[in-house]
Amino acid sequence: MIRRASITARLTLLFAAAATAVLLALGLLIGNAVEKHFVELDMEVLSGKTDLAAHLLEQARLPADSSALLRQLEDSLVGHHGLAVVVLDADGKRVFATANAAFPDAMLKAAGVSAKPKSWTQDGQPWRGVVTLLPTGDRNLSPMLVAVAVDISHHEHFMASFRQTLWLFVAIAAILVGFLGWVVVRRGLAPLQAMRRDAASVTASRLDTRLSLDAVPVELAELAETLNEMLARLEDSFQRLKDFSSDLAHELRTPISNLMTQTQVALTRARSADEYREVLASNAEEFERLARMIGDMLFLAQADHGLVVPRREPVDLAQQVRDLFDFFDALAEEKGLQLTLTGSGRVSGDKLMLRRALANLISNAIRHTPAGGTIRVGIESSGEGMKLSVENSGEPIPLEQTSRIFDRFYRGDASRHGSGEGAGLGLAITRSIIRAHGGDISVRSGTQGVCFELRME
Repeated sequence: MIRRASITARLTLLFAAAATAVLLALGLLIGNAVEKHFVELDMEVLSGKTDLAAHLLEQARLPADSSALLRQLEDSLVGHHGLAVVVLDADGKRVFATANAAFPDAMLKAAGVSAKPKSWTQDGQPWRGVVTLLPTGDRNLSPMLVAVAVDISHHEHFMASFRQTLWLFVAIAAILVGFLGWVVVRRGLAPLQAMRRDAASVTASRLDTRLSLDAVPVELAELAETLNEMLARLEDSFQRLKDFSSDLAHELRTPISNLMTQTQVALTRARSADEYREVLASNAEEFERLARMIGDMLFLAQADHGLVVPRREPVDLAQQVRDLFDFFDALAEEKGLQLTLTGSGRVSGDKLMLRRALANLISNAIRHTPAGGTIRVGIESSGEGMKLSVENSGEPIPLEQTSRIFDRFYRGDASRHGSGEGAGLGLAITRSIIRAHGGDISVRSGTQGVCFELRME
């Protein structure tokens, strides 16, 4: 398995590479500048001697004068050991040459005349020189070719030593910068290490741990806040899962306990076929209750993961409510309840799912409305879509319970196992259905009763 490089190693290498590149560029710039300076110094010497030769040749009026003036040129070169001068006449004959003159043959021709200096090596010795055609003072005399060169051995030695020192400095500086970069990166990433230690301390029993924001740099503050928000969501989800598991175990225990008790009692002695049939019928009711509970829990699990995708079709809300009134008519008549409907409207959604949500609300209202009470369903169109309210004249819900009334297995009373009260999943399923349709549900309670309000687009 290939181990990936750490952030410290990557940043150190990048920092060292960038610093090395800058140092190399600076070294090249300095080297070129020094080299250019030496060329300028050499050209200054070459130009000076060329100008001197030109001045002396201008004074030559006769051939005899040229010889005398060239001797003056020779005298002017005394003490300049690194300087070489050659003067050729129009026929290419040397009329003057210093002892150390070693020019390439190609330069000592008219074609070799150039304004730019040329460099060459002769017998292992480097030279830099220029060739110029200079007129004489006698118009009858042809211009003479003057070649001037300077020994640049000391310049080459200096540049070689300079480059060696420069590259050695660059290498040492790159290593030093890499080490300093490693130290700086390690210190800069110390808050990340602290965050890692804090995150490693988070366990199922310590989900309340949060990352400290006091010593976190600005660049990591948003990351720390995001992680804290994630931990808060995990804590909330874990607590909800814990409560759900506890409630689920409690709810399943009652029907299973009933099944075990009835079965054990039936097996204590021999019974008639009718008695066994009665026990099996009672068990079947408990099994139906378990099946409904499991089906509801599967629906809620799918809704939590966004797997409940409603079909879209026109749904007449008023017609659905009237059909449900007919279905619950016998139960409402038994309690002397009055069912009323006002308004009408259509929405786009899954007819069966919306019918289930409305049935849960109406059955809940019938269950909690005292005998002789009234259940009112109102449908109206608002600027944000359709609004449907289910209001009953029952006892108001305490304020501390309204925030939990849509929780799973919550029934708002001290008893969690009341017979015939259902499993406490109806309102949770209703909220999941409405939210799957892009809407929401809320509840308000007062002295006039309890009202559940649905809002859908």
